[in-house]
Amino acid sequence: MTVDEVLAAHRDAGREFTAGGVRSFVLDDGSPDAEAVVCLHGVPASSFLYRAVVPELARRGLRGIAFDLPGLGLAERPEDFDYSWTGLGRWATSALDALGLDQVHLVVHDIGGPVGFEVAAAAPGRVRSILLLNTMVAVDTFRRPWVMEPFAHRGPGEAWLTATRVPAIFRTLMRTIGVSSDVPTEAVDAYVRLLLGDDNGRAFLRIMRSFERTAEKRRLYEEVVGSGARPVGVLWGSKDTALPLRTYGVQARLAARLDDIPTVPGKHFLQEDFPAEVAAAAATLAGHS
Repeated sequence: MTVDEVLAAHRDAGREFTAGGVRSFVLDDGSPDAEAVVCLHGVPASSFLYRAVVPELARRGLRGIAFDLPGLGLAERPEDFDYSWTGLGRWATSALDALGLDQVHLVVHDIGGPVGFEVAAAAPGRVRSILLLNTMVAVDTFRRPWVMEPFAHRGPGEAWLTATRVPAIFRTLMRTIGVSSDVPTEAVDAYVRLLLGDDNGRAFLRIMRSFERTAEKRRLYEEVVGSGARPVGVLWGSKDTALPLRTYGVQARLAARLDDIPTVPGKHFLQEDFPAEVAAAAATLAGHS
């Protein structure tokens, strides 16, 4: 398949919807009556990251759902939107309303963690379990990996974003940090197309410059993860050099008060190489809720 065909297949697998006045895109597979598992992506990703996880969830008797956050993927990229974790979490909560989801299980990855924690904090009764995938909880000590740090700064961020348009550069970065060589090149190339979108990545830069790395947010997120109000699990890609297991995985385990950290030999985007394992972990948590 060409990258255009990969993107066309992705579009055909989902549908558009509108929440909070912002048009977005959702993958939705499984019985409408099944328990819903909502998969939240981070950066530089979109629902495309979960395209193999969603049908795996459906095969396990669940309803797999993944939608694009504003500013990324096939979602709109309004100039006046609040792209902080608070704002994205508020919008994600409205997306649950728009999709008619009263109660959900969450799978969160990367900054999808803080976004999902915002949802759980705002509507605790709606979130029945949370699976943490290579994300951050102790956000006040979080440091962007070297490949993402330039995006947080005006000037270097724009230059680095321009560099990602060179296929060889983006492919090298993704192969080094994100995915294995088993992931087709056309799929890797689709990530940068979905990142740039119709605004050349301007909204993405605003997201990168709106991280809320405060002690207040850390306390909020640790309460969501460690309160015991719902089952919380962790699954980590042990080869992730962006959010290493020894640092961020351990922080997640401690926050969730777990004895160990289940792992797969994946990199940062473990959903690409281990979709069945991700779905199985989410299904196990859903069964325990």
